[in-house]
Amino acid sequence: MFEQAAVRGEIVSLDGSWQEVLRRADYPLALRTLLGELTAAATLLIATLKFDGSLILQMQSDGVIKLLVVEVTSSRTLRATARWDGEILRDDFSALLQGGHLVLTLDPKQKDQQAWQGIVPLQGQCVADAMMHYMRQSEQIDTRMVLAADDKRAAGLLIQRLPDVPQGDTDAWDRAVHLAATLQRDELLTLSSRQVLHRLFHQETVRLFDAEPVSFYCDCSRERVANMLRMLGQDEVASILTDSETIDVTCEFCGQAYQFDAVDAAQLWLDVPSVVGDTDTHH
Repeated sequence: MFEQAAVRGEIVSLDGSWQEVLRRADYPLALRTLLGELTAAATLLIATLKFDGSLILQMQSDGVIKLLVVEVTSSRTLRATARWDGEILRDDFSALLQGGHLVLTLDPKQKDQQAWQGIVPLQGQCVADAMMHYMRQSEQIDTRMVLAADDKRAAGLLIQRLPDVPQGDTDAWDRAVHLAATLQRDELLTLSSRQVLHRLFHQETVRLFDAEPVSFYCDCSRERVANMLRMLGQDEVASILTDSETIDVTCEFCGQAYQFDAVDAAQLWLDVPSVVGDTDTHH
């Protein structure tokens, strides 16, 4: 937080949690970079919210990359996955995500609260451009982001302009934007968060809050897969089993495999619950 100024920020460095994402799929290099940057962006955004639940960021397109999706929670856990069709031969954001949209969903933990979703067309030449466009269009909040990712770390810096502080430093936002623009990708990927902040803002009066750990976590379970099969219906499940001895489901986020045979399927309807449903750091 910039003291006596209408500027706040977040900085994230995902090491072990990001490597856990990569350990579960063999992504092409360009896709890996985009997914890592989106993961860092989602983690930055949820840190700015007073919200108990999940934030889901998706990029959907008609290009080679069909889907990038990241889910982060207010408990500081994350998971991410991607789908693509064809060879990714070059690092071209617009071409890879042609005709794409950015979708942000807030899914509250309290079941009596409704989920909220915002959708905007993808704009710009990188994930940071797309995120800043979203914030301008949907949130009307002046936001700057710098994002980077490789096979070791996904990292990012976010600064936002707040309502003006009475008798505050009215030039602080312009200075913060100028300084953030000097941040290089390699610095985010090699320096610690404190080193980055010192390098950018050592001449500013900045209050740094305690770091919080971020971890990889996937909440898939056999019971959730069972609920999904119940939603398909008994006839549909029986039809699937006539063509195959088992129903095999693999979680796209963590790679966990679940298998149901005819005996397991019959058990699904013996005791149906009354309600079917879903029962490393940043500053």
